[in-house]
Amino acid sequence: MDQRKFVYDFEEGSKEMKTILGGKGAGLAEMTKIGLPVPPGFTISTEMCPEYLKVGDIPETLRNEIREHLARLEGKLGKKFGSAQNPLLVSVRSGAAVSMPGMMDTILNLGLNIETVEGLATLTGNPRFAWDSYRRFTQMYGNVVLGIEHNDFETILAEQKQLQGVTLDTDLSIDSLKALVQKYFALVQEKTGKPFPQDPMDQLLGAVGAVFRSWNTERAITYRKIEKIDSLIGTAVTVQSMVFGNMGNDSATGVCFTRDNSTGAKRFSGEYLVNAQGEDVVAGIRTPKNIDEMETEIPETYKRLVEVSLLLEKHYRDMQDMEFTVERGKLFLLQTRNAKRSPVAAVKVAVDMVVEGLLTKEEAVMRVTPTQLDTLLHPQVDPQAKVQVIARAIPASPGAGYGKVIFESKKAAELGEAGEKVVLVRQDTSPEDIDGISKAQATLTTRGGASAHAALVARGLGKPCVVGADQIKLNGVEKTFVANGVTVHEGDVITVNGTTGEVILGQAPMVDAEQTAELATLLGYADGIRRLGVRANADTPANAHKARAFGAEGIGLCRTERMFNDPERLPLMQEMVIAGSLEERTPALEKLLPMQRDDFEKILEAMDGFPVIIRLLDPPLHEFLPQIDRLTEEMAEAETAHDEARIAYLQKVMKRYNELKEFNPMIGFRGCRVGIVYPDIYQLQVRAIAEATATLVKRGLHPMPEIMLPLVGHVNEIKVLKPLVQEELDKVFKREGITVAVKIGTMVEVPRACLTADEIAEYAEFFSFGTNDLTQTTYAYSRDDAAGTFLPAYLESKILDVDPFQTIDRKGVGKLIRIAVVLGRQTNPGLEIGICGEQGGEADSIDFCHTSGLDYVSCSAPRVPIARLAAAQAAIKNRPAAS
Repeated sequence: MDQRKFVYDFEEGSKEMKTILGGKGAGLAEMTKIGLPVPPGFTISTEMCPEYLKVGDIPETLRNEIREHLARLEGKLGKKFGSAQNPLLVSVRSGAAVSMPGMMDTILNLGLNIETVEGLATLTGNPRFAWDSYRRFTQMYGNVVLGIEHNDFETILAEQKQLQGVTLDTDLSIDSLKALVQKYFALVQEKTGKPFPQDPMDQLLGAVGAVFRSWNTERAITYRKIEKIDSLIGTAVTVQSMVFGNMGNDSATGVCFTRDNSTGAKRFSGEYLVNAQGEDVVAGIRTPKNIDEMETEIPETYKRLVEVSLLLEKHYRDMQDMEFTVERGKLFLLQTRNAKRSPVAAVKVAVDMVVEGLLTKEEAVMRVTPTQLDTLLHPQVDPQAKVQVIARAIPASPGAGYGKVIFESKKAAELGEAGEKVVLVRQDTSPEDIDGISKAQATLTTRGGASAHAALVARGLGKPCVVGADQIKLNGVEKTFVANGVTVHEGDVITVNGTTGEVILGQAPMVDAEQTAELATLLGYADGIRRLGVRANADTPANAHKARAFGAEGIGLCRTERMFNDPERLPLMQEMVIAGSLEERTPALEKLLPMQRDDFEKILEAMDGFPVIIRLLDPPLHEFLPQIDRLTEEMAEAETAHDEARIAYLQKVMKRYNELKEFNPMIGFRGCRVGIVYPDIYQLQVRAIAEATATLVKRGLHPMPEIMLPLVGHVNEIKVLKPLVQEELDKVFKREGITVAVKIGTMVEVPRACLTADEIAEYAEFFSFGTNDLTQTTYAYSRDDAAGTFLPAYLESKILDVDPFQTIDRKGVGKLIRIAVVLGRQTNPGLEIGICGEQGGEADSIDFCHTSGLDYVSCSAPRVPIARLAAAQAAIKNRPAAS
């Protein structure tokens, strides 16, 4: 017989038992423990979820445990489950160890039937409340447990309101509510072929099973995928005695936060509804009141709620999100959890709590995710721009996003997945809309408040969101909405400003986000903790200045070929490529020299005192020539015009193109191979670097260039090229009368270089891993082709856990990197080692770089703050445990 324990009374748990009790169960247990007003109940462990899902039924041992704990609950309250005289009603709610707001199911008012509803009416002296609770229960149970579409119930509800001539649920009469229950019964019989269950224990067991099943709903799976939650075994189920916010005007329900979850300001915030139940607030069915109004409407309860919120924040040392109910003036707490918050709020709260003495700097750094920082640094609507604001509503999640208006979540998800910018516009959202919200640039709803589902999910995803725009009138049939006289059709572009609550017609001008004082402080904390240096990939003076503004400590990759793509320079580069001999190439090279020198001078000046790694020409030469299709078109035009000079030139270009083109240029004539065959090209670039350095030294600056030889796979390649580079440097520096130590190293991007790193390190003064190409050559995947063919299928079917071009593949590519680090430093203990591929700005890859002993990471300039934070988090997570 199974002797394991699966059910825990609230008194038996604590906040440390989140893995077993889920976040909701652990929070209720902890609040009970510290003496707060929590309706009693019990929690079924997360460990039962996978067992239930495996067999699809509740085992008898669990049924017995539930009956045992239900009897204890009856004893505490003096009520009887299923009693017609003094009925005990319960809620059945989900709760995983990691918060997944709205993704799994809840059932309220469970235990009502035709007999107990009359007993509840007599007991409370409030028949309307009793029947309102029953119609809510039948609707919720019918949808969640019996699988009937929510809209089927809503249609019946709308018809009943129209029949009575009212607009609000709260205006329905007792007779209308009774009629609704009977109509819901008929709907259940029609859809399931069975009557609505009347036995309370059958109802309870059915609800427990439904909550477990909701773990594997599409919306829950999608949410876990988006949030990268893959370590949980399932959800817990909390069974809690009901308290009622729908007992009249002295009753209420709401959600509150210890701080503003959009801005992070230290201000009690939230929303509530009088004479309502919790789902009315979070589902966005009614637009709630601001919590500030509660101070006037129910002053004593408001005062107690503020006191409790301050106690809980101090107890948990984090911003709290609480659900509460007021029953006839008495406050009850139904949940507390660490609040979902916007990226802006996450940074501000973390820094403020350090100042307040609640957190250490290390704890503050761990409270903000790299993803939140990424979102925070996205562009915002230009405050100086003239825009057409067509609506204003509740700013539920800050930031700005624009795109085509789409009214259906599935369509928004499909278009967003395909790369189109869309804005999801709905009356309100439900958990099923998670995929659409995540793929859209922003979300706009006409109902709901800042605690509604759309707002909670958008904030968690860092997506802009505006809710409660009730001046907007949707027309689902014509797929339009009207706002202040302006008609917007599906496909028209709007901008949603989640910071201000504005809805703007068209695409609003954007500006780069500014670094707030709190962000600068947080990154200062991170800089004092991290071991890894953080550099930027930058190819222009403007990008170099931007990188410094973001806190880059140098440039880890300056791609010189990007400088040749300028429209003024490309013809000169083409002239050089077309040339068949050194004599023909030299004039073009001489014209390019001052251009490169000027670029290097400005980049080195922007990074004065910091290292700048300059990669010599890397791509195949044919990439600088026009594509063959374009050359063919130009040839046809020249022949039609009988332009003999043009024809002769195009023939020369086509001949050279055919000489250089390759079946697989990725592993062809590129990188250091070009420098060995055409050493004059590399000599030109080195001369430009040296002359730029000399100019700055004479101005009293401290340039620190480092020269990178790309694609070295054999020690003999660097043995040939390093003397050529050093000779050119020495020649210029001697002529200019200066002395500068310039490191010469290589980009490690082919497996052979990793496996022979000990040999290459005899000549290289630094290694920089080019993980983009190292991943391509290790996997034999073409990055561009794979993304459009098999790679999505590989990720979907879990052949690959992550995209190796986004996150370093630790077992394959990562093993090669570790081998190269060990071999390279065996030969050269002072070898400087970094990474400059796309993964240099990705948190998990940065953690790998930290544990592998690299000296720095390099990434695009806007990702430098993210890398600074992630490097600090890697240092904290991998700190040796105290003995």
